[in-house]
Amino acid sequence: MKELVEIIAKALVDHPEEVQVTETQKDRGLVLKLHVDPSDMGKVIGKQGRIAKAIRSVVKAAAIKEDKHVILDIE
Repeated sequence: MKELVEIIAKALVDHPEEVQVTETQKDRGLVLKLHVDPSDMGKVIGKQGRIAKAIRSVVKAAAIKEDKHVILDIE
């Protein structure tokens, strides 16, 4: 999952070297935290959060395929 989020985020931003994804296992499932350069935050979130929602949908679909519960936080 971590690699999937990294690939998507690096394709969207101007500073792909600043993209970091951390993975934490919690009782409610796997939590992925996406960190990008502050100037790229708008590109990852999109207008009215459409890009962020699309990224979460792709991650959720991949998680269901692997029978996991994944939460994506964009920081």
